[in-house]
Amino acid sequence: MPNKLLNISLLLMVGLLGLVSIDVMAHGVDDNTRAFLEQNQGVQFIPFLYIGAKHMITGYDHLLFLVGVIFFLYRSKDVLLYVTMFTLGHSTTLLLGVMTDLQVNAYLIDAIIGLSVIYKGFDNLGGFKRCFNWQPNTKIAVLVFGLFHGFGLATKLQEFQLSQEGLFTNLLAFNIGVEIGQFAALAIILIVINAWRHFPSFQRFSTLTNTALMSVGVMLMGYQLTGYFVN
Repeated sequence: MPNKLLNISLLLMVGLLGLVSIDVMAHGVDDNTRAFLEQNQGVQFIPFLYIGAKHMITGYDHLLFLVGVIFFLYRSKDVLLYVTMFTLGHSTTLLLGVMTDLQVNAYLIDAIIGLSVIYKGFDNLGGFKRCFNWQPNTKIAVLVFGLFHGFGLATKLQEFQLSQEGLFTNLLAFNIGVEIGQFAALAIILIVINAWRHFPSFQRFSTLTNTALMSVGVMLMGYQLTGYFVN
């Protein structure tokens, strides 16, 4: 059974790598959503709630970072604490970025988001202690990277020149939707990880998963830096 689960995880990782490489910039913004955002006028709470949830569930970079954050958290209060730190960070810069029209280069922000995935995989593999005999403050790192993830969300919304009418309410709905999508995805991830901890293969699974996180992070970062220098 453990070997079968390990093989399944390998297939999932390979599939995820393929999805990221093919659709890394999509973030759930399909043609219908794009048309709605560009044409919307006034408060549309439920649609923005749905778009926020959809954006997070299809936002590979955000979810990969969170996978790394919760991977070795065993207590519910620790999971809640770290997710709250991340939420506080990205909610602040999401609202601040759009409401003040704070312009940040999307390629650089997304490259930093890719770096956050690399950081967490490297941290989970014990890289800082082994290579530098030093351990960064994880809580502060999660909060700081959360700020950059929020700017990443803001830059996506700024592409659509949203109407100022009802903007704050719509952004609040979008942010709530992001949290709903985030917690829904994390619930599934936690169930899988917690179930796997009971098997002897967990150590191999954890090494494989965090190595894959670093690999995807390098891919994301390289993709965005290429776009920055080419464009």
